[in-house]
Amino acid sequence: MAPEHRSLLMRANRLMGANLVETNLVKLEDLEKANERLLEVAASDLPRQSTVLGILAFELKVLREEDVLQHVVDNEGVGLVDLRNYDITDDVKKSLDLGACWATWSVPFDREEDFHFIATAYYLSPAVRTFWEKQCNGPVLWFGTTLENIADHLEKIEAERTVTPAAAKPAS
Repeated sequence: MAPEHRSLLMRANRLMGANLVETNLVKLEDLEKANERLLEVAASDLPRQSTVLGILAFELKVLREEDVLQHVVDNEGVGLVDLRNYDITDDVKKSLDLGACWATWSVPFDREEDFHFIATAYYLSPAVRTFWEKQCNGPVLWFGTTLENIADHLEKIEAERTVTPAAAKPAS
């Protein structure tokens, strides 16, 4: 992971964890354990596992991801999106910084006029929202989604990008 993405990943996770504690979704002791584990995972450069939310929900089992999404819907007015059912335009796909997407557990998935649509599992992290609002340089409409939905979507885009240009061209 590039140094700027690693810094973003750590900041996004730190603030995500702090807000999970602040909103009483997890206990501080559990967050401390998850943060220790996150440092181990991040050092091994495994983007799909580099998430304090995932560690809390799936390894430590002290939080349900659905509870976080419900909290965001109820308290932040954010809608939900399932990216598996959304066809993203090629220009949006091509412009994605996948490292930033992995670091923030977020992915821009559409644009209508000046509005940018971003799906995220990390809405509760102010670092994530600030980063993408600066990147988009325009109004952002936020949508909550699961870690799995983000990861599957990013892996699909990565797979599409690894297709060689020669294999992508039709035979003449």
